[in-house]
Amino acid sequence: MIPTLQTERLRLRAATMDDWPDYAALMMSERSIHMGGPHALATAWGMFCNDIAQWSLFGHGCLMIEERQTGQCVGQVGINAGPLFPERELGWFLYKHAEGKGYAFEAASEMRAWALTSRPGALVSYIRPDNLRSKALAERLGAEIDPTAKPHAPGDFVFRHRDQRLET
Repeated sequence: MIPTLQTERLRLRAATMDDWPDYAALMMSERSIHMGGPHALATAWGMFCNDIAQWSLFGHGCLMIEERQTGQCVGQVGINAGPLFPERELGWFLYKHAEGKGYAFEAASEMRAWALTSRPGALVSYIRPDNLRSKALAERLGAEIDPTAKPHAPGDFVFRHRDQRLET
């Protein structure tokens, strides 16, 4: 079952086909450079389907980030796992019009709390060295670089998220 999570301003919900056009446009654009892009249409479709399929395979996956007030989709947050990921990853992206509003921090905080509560275990974020905004967000979330962890792609930083509940 795919959960719906809510924060004060956001709803994190399952993807629908209505989300596909904006997702595809992002993945085929230069904005996807930090996610191995730009991607071809077929690759973007495979990524979209993977984000959904992880729910039935692993009990976690990706959720679309929607503004509660407007119903507009502003990006995605999720837990990635499987044979392509050395460890479970907390990942995120926003569409350009949604940047600078604190949505990524709000959504990633909620998704991380859900993941650590419902699926305890290690959680990392794989971030390319030139992705300064995501590095800053990972640090704001309290994650720290783990130089001993295996990266998702060569050169990635691996930011390890601690379960603060265990540190009290």
